[in-house]
Amino acid sequence: MAKMSPSTLRIGYRYRSGRLAPDYDAVVIGSGMGGLTTAALLSELGWKVCVLEQHYTAGGFTHSYERGGYEWDVGVHYIGEVGAATRTRKMFDFLSDGNLKWAPMDAEYDRFYVGDKVFNAIAGKQEFRDNLVRQFPDEVEAIDAYLRLLERSGDALSAFGMSRGMPALLRWVAKPWLAWKRRGPFRRLTWDVLSDLTSDRDLIATLCGQWGDMGMPPKRSPFMAHAMIARHYLYGGYYPVGGSWRIAETIIPKIQASGGEVFTYAKVETILVEDGKVTGVEMQDGHRIECACVISSAGVDNTFNHLLPDSVVARSGYRRRMQNVQPSVGHLGVYIGLQGTAEELGLPRTNFWIYPSNDYDAALDRFQEDKDAAFPIVYISFPSAKDPDYENRHPGTSTIEIVAPAPYEWFEKWRDATWGKRGDDYEAFKEALGERLLEYVYAKLPQLRGKVDYYEVSTPLSTNWFGGYQRGELYGLAHTQERLNQDWLRPQTNIPGLWLTGQDVLTCGVTGAMMAGLITTMSLVGARKMAPLLKVIYAGPGA
Repeated sequence: MAKMSPSTLRIGYRYRSGRLAPDYDAVVIGSGMGGLTTAALLSELGWKVCVLEQHYTAGGFTHSYERGGYEWDVGVHYIGEVGAATRTRKMFDFLSDGNLKWAPMDAEYDRFYVGDKVFNAIAGKQEFRDNLVRQFPDEVEAIDAYLRLLERSGDALSAFGMSRGMPALLRWVAKPWLAWKRRGPFRRLTWDVLSDLTSDRDLIATLCGQWGDMGMPPKRSPFMAHAMIARHYLYGGYYPVGGSWRIAETIIPKIQASGGEVFTYAKVETILVEDGKVTGVEMQDGHRIECACVISSAGVDNTFNHLLPDSVVARSGYRRRMQNVQPSVGHLGVYIGLQGTAEELGLPRTNFWIYPSNDYDAALDRFQEDKDAAFPIVYISFPSAKDPDYENRHPGTSTIEIVAPAPYEWFEKWRDATWGKRGDDYEAFKEALGERLLEYVYAKLPQLRGKVDYYEVSTPLSTNWFGGYQRGELYGLAHTQERLNQDWLRPQTNIPGLWLTGQDVLTCGVTGAMMAGLITTMSLVGARKMAPLLKVIYAGPGA
């Protein structure tokens, strides 16, 4: 029997008020990785959970889509720490009941084009180190010192995660210890830390070559956020076999097993609050779902600025707190379809990162001031090459994706127009940006010129329309040092019955959102009830 593609497989159940159960133990807003993880873990503990997704398919940034006989992911370009029995891999295995498989990328998983020079990252801690030494033979001491900092960062990252899930009293008692774990470099900017190790600008550029994975170049990002990304990919990159849509598709059965469901086309208009407590949600169609436990995976901006009554937000103090955080960068996406397989066309299982120079921050500043300046970063991914099952679903074809930053302000004047009906000037602007980005592909893979069969361009407005992010932000809140210092960004809010999950609670990315789901669940049910489940998840055989 032929394998089914996302277009023929239901990823979520289309919302109708008559399809809801009479009652639920929890309502989750948003079916991104944080929402699905929270819902699945609560379901494993016997809760009946209703997940509400405004999009036509579940998964948030883990979903895939098809057009013209091609298939692309929208956010899962690669995942780290799943090639062995790590905590990350064990959590994925548990959520998917072992049905989610992973394919390794090439050993050279990231290639950095920095001006007219080329550097790369090789999978494996020792291999990564030795490869850097080959590229920078005079910087052995700096490279080894950097790797020691990455090793130390594990404690800082663990302490950061623990602080998000601790009850208020315990967090207050543990505050000195938590601060000690995050001392020194982990409270400084990435550029400052690396400049203490080396004066080689190309080495710093290589070490920071993945800054697009969090949207903050080295002179703006906290070193702890940099270390999180670098550690995550130290042993290489992996891609879900069958496409990124398999993540949601393999998790949803766990939610359904306890009587819950994931509904699509299910837009929440308001989180209901009565007498200071959450009582449920009101849907776009006016239907009310009564529930004393509402978990928002829609991001803190949507939650506090758009889903809650203004009076509740002001009275609870979140209006003031929201002034201390800002959205992350918007982005362009170019989705390319080609006739011919990845093998025939010579597409690699390696990500390309293209930069105009080794001064990433200056390039970003120039671009934000002048849209005709060189793109400060262009990321090129080859999903059909990474996925060994792609050929079975779409024989004789292949795909490429390009991601590049784009300020939301460029597109704001079209915000109120309907998707697909924004006018000729919007389409012309998109087309011009898409053609510019295609040239980056042809420059690195000239054999593809004339081979493109189909492509389309997404903008921050696309992210807003399909993902609900108000300014098209790719990573939720910007990963600034100030953001990491906001202790109120934790699962439990001071509005009784309202909880948060997803990448704003912890850190960006699929794995960050997944671990936020774990922390949210633990905060909800308590460590005593969670301990047996954690034993099941982490004491198993793993990969």
